[in-house]
Amino acid sequence: MVGIQYAKTMKKRFPLYKDLLKVTQKTIGYAIKAEAFLGKLHSTNIEQFALLSDIKHYGDLARQVYDQTFRRVIQGESIPADQKVVSIFEEHTDVIVKGRRDTHYGHKICLTGGASNLILDCVILEGNPADTDLVEQMLDRQKQIYGRYPLKVALDGGFASKDNLSKAKERKIKDVCFAKKRGLKETDMCRSHYVYKKLRRFRAGIEAGISWLKRSFGLTRCTWKGFRSFKCYVLSSVVAANLLTMARKKLATA
Repeated sequence: MVGIQYAKTMKKRFPLYKDLLKVTQKTIGYAIKAEAFLGKLHSTNIEQFALLSDIKHYGDLARQVYDQTFRRVIQGESIPADQKVVSIFEEHTDVIVKGRRDTHYGHKICLTGGASNLILDCVILEGNPADTDLVEQMLDRQKQIYGRYPLKVALDGGFASKDNLSKAKERKIKDVCFAKKRGLKETDMCRSHYVYKKLRRFRAGIEAGISWLKRSFGLTRCTWKGFRSFKCYVLSSVVAANLLTMARKKLATA
């Protein structure tokens, strides 16, 4: 496995993958034999029952990993992200591709922040939906939660599109600032260049808040097992950050 990681070309990786597939196939065979042996015992021993359950579970996952690797490497197929197992122990993990940058594993999180520095909304997504497909949902959630749409919004560059600008304007949002223009004019997005610059600076402040969440509240990496626990981990980090922000404001005015 280490050899595959350090092999720079597919020509060098190919024989290493073939060797890895052979070892994996043998390991799956051992698991099948162990499963058959334990199944014949009809034991009431809790530990043996748990072991049999684990062998079945991880054996099925190993077969799926073998199949996707064989199809991708040996047969040259392109495997859709929703058909891939990228973690044996955290099967819910998604493949997150961010443009031409490195591939990440986990789940996309959409955060909405306000002038108060509080996180006003947090959505944990499944799959790898395009950022441009998320704007309408996130704007509508503000209406559902707070009873109205914001008058001004600043969004990351990945959300920028003419269609999303139109959708925001249809919701009576006066100023919409995308960090990247992507062919859009400042005058189409905002009432003036001054407002556009103010919103860009505001978005930079939100980015600093996200960095703070990662550094101080563990959002760089979730250490809890399972997707339900993943969501609990993220939301508890957001709540903790909001509580600290409110406490600091209260102390500042005391």
